[in-house]
Amino acid sequence: MADFLVLEFSTPDAVALYHKVNGILGVNVDGSGDWPAPLLHHVAANVGDKLIVVETWESKQAQEEFMQTRLGPALQKADAPTPDRVEWFSQIGQMHRS
Repeated sequence: MADFLVLEFSTPDAVALYHKVNGILGVNVDGSGDWPAPLLHHVAANVGDKLIVVETWESKQAQEEFMQTRLGPALQKADAPTPDRVEWFSQIGQMHRS
């Protein structure tokens, strides 16, 4: 089964930071662009200065490779703060409506 990652940031202009990092990565909120193949699902949301990103990956190892090669450098380039929360979960169920 897939692995789920939760990343949470607290920073002023959290939404602007999210879009800046996406621009550096070459990905778009409509799903187009250079998204990594092992990333199965990505959702981001915010309230005030908080940004939360929840992702489903084929494996934790695949996300760690993406973090090393692309996301980590993009976060650095965007001057993103260290996440307040980085937590992994194992999938136990699934439901999706299209």
